Amino acid sequence: MPKALWLLIIGMAINVTGSSFLWPLNMIYIHDILGKSLSVAGLVLMVNAAASVVGNLIGGYLFDKIGGYKSILLGILITIVALIGMTFNHDWPFYVIYLTIIGFGSGIVFPSMYAMAGSVWKEGGRKPFNAMYVSQNVGVAVGAAFGGLIAHYSFDYIFMATTVTYVIFLAIAVFGYKSIQSNPTKQTSVIDQSGKIKDHTKLYALLIVCTGYLLCWMGYVQWQTTIATHTQSLGIPLTHYSLLWTINGLLIVFGQPIISFIIKRYTKTLKTQIIVGLIIFMGSFAIIAQAQQFTAFAVAMIIMTIGEMFVWPAVPTIANDLAPKGREGFYQGIVNSTATGGRMLGPLMGGILVDYYNMNILVFALMGLMVIAIFTTMIYDRKIKNADETEATLQKSAS
Repeated sequence: MPKALWLLIIGMAINVTGSSFLWPLNMIYIHDILGKSLSVAGLVLMVNAAASVVGNLIGGYLFDKIGGYKSILLGILITIVALIGMTFNHDWPFYVIYLTIIGFGSGIVFPSMYAMAGSVWKEGGRKPFNAMYVSQNVGVAVGAAFGGLIAHYSFDYIFMATTVTYVIFLAIAVFGYKSIQSNPTKQTSVIDQSGKIKDHTKLYALLIVCTGYLLCWMGYVQWQTTIATHTQSLGIPLTHYSLLWTINGLLIVFGQPIISFIIKRYTKTLKTQIIVGLIIFMGSFAIIAQAQQFTAFAVAMIIMTIGEMFVWPAVPTIANDLAPKGREGFYQGIVNSTATGGRMLGPLMGGILVDYYNMNILVFALMGLMVIAIFTTMIYDRKIKNADETEATLQKSAS
């Protein structure tokens, strides 16, 4: 594994550690501390995620234009400024304003990090993206565990801890990423490509697979929103809820050898890998529908974690495989903005369904979304295969 990738892995872990102090507790803070309804809390998180979508797209564009180093520094600085403001004033509505700016700033960072990972280890295939995914979950495990403990004493300390962590991330980026070869390259437009239709087809394929990815995230984000508040209503302590995310992160880190073996042995393609993960997601939601005790939520989280280990690294790998030269940042921006779109729509959808109906109705809706995601995954590369077959036929005829 290249040294440059290790620097990215460490930076990603610290970045996510900082954000994981805050994001698992956002819904609880808005609902329980600021006294807003679940629907309002979902709307706030939707605005935060919408800003992150914009940040993702801009971050991917900036990577292709000015390189990863400058793009990452810009995103970190924007985030730190907002975190400082949130530390000193986190009442309503200032909390919403700063949370929105944080979403935009952090959104700029992620596509550049993933695009840089792909560029420094091109021959690694899915390995660099899997490594970045694992590092994210190291951050989730550490941040969520300490976040719950810190919030137990005071939410004020959460904002301070998040700010300090991002300052550390800034230092790593300033001194570690400048030497990484992530300079912008000449963008390759569709017109420049010899296979014009094929390149269009690849972009459409990415959009199709990302549609399922968005639906998947709409389900996954319920763990941070409606399921979080549901555990509180059942009397499960906040520290226990945070422990669920520690379980999530640790399982991802230490379960990699087993999952890697299963993927290599039984899921030969990225498509199969994603579909298996989506089916596992559905099993997790089925348990949530009946869960009343912490143990049941822990089992559901373990199952959900296994599912995400199949799905999450596969999608950016597909994007990297489909991206024309010079458009890697843009394609990773699409992937990250899609995930963020799911985090944007999911809380609002979940909040409305739970406010007006109940948790079981939400679970049935989420399982329906997974079925649709399975369908989009099955068909996303159909036109690519048809284009390849047509091209092969033409070449055979010409010869």
